Amino acid sequence: MSDDILGLDEVCEILGKPEATIKRYARESLLTNIGDESDFRFNREEVMRYLDFAKRLG
Repeated sequence: MSDDILGLDEVCEILGKPEATIKRYARESLLTNIGDESDFRFNREEVMRYLDFAKRLG
């Protein structure tokens, strides 16, 4: 897999959230799933922006 594309497990690890939460974030458009409905894939840059934003919110 490309370094710029993250799988569901990688995003869970980076954000410290369970799979169900990441899938909910995708459904609610907080993170953009660039895969299909059964194969979640996320852009690394977007995930890192979300992480930075979440840290600033506390």
